[in-house]
Amino acid sequence: QVQPVESGGGVVQPGGSLRLSCTFPSSISARYSLAWYRQAPGNERELVARLYREGATDYADSVKGRFAISRDNDKSTLYLQMNSLRAEDAAVYYCYSSSGTWGQGIQVTVSS
Repeated sequence: QVQPVESGGGVVQPGGSLRLSCTFPSSISARYSLAWYRQAPGNERELVARLYREGATDYADSVKGRFAISRDNDKSTLYLQMNSLRAEDAAVYYCYSSSGTWGQGIQVTVSS
């Protein structure tokens, strides 16, 4: 399958919001658990949020209450709504499927 494609990144001021989207080929989002990871320079890639097929979710403690993961199976699309963004949220964000596929990564910059 082709690589999933992320969109919606960019530059935002602290306290602002962004919504990331990840479009998977065909209907893979309906079949697999999905997740968002992020990696900042000099850091390891870390799990941000996970969405299980049945709808249950897990969040990293650092984003709990600020981020929300969701999916639209009809559009084969995964979303990450990010609110109250902080400087430490700046990173390259990657979508992931439990089928073992990764998106190419999209930059999120939080800066005044």
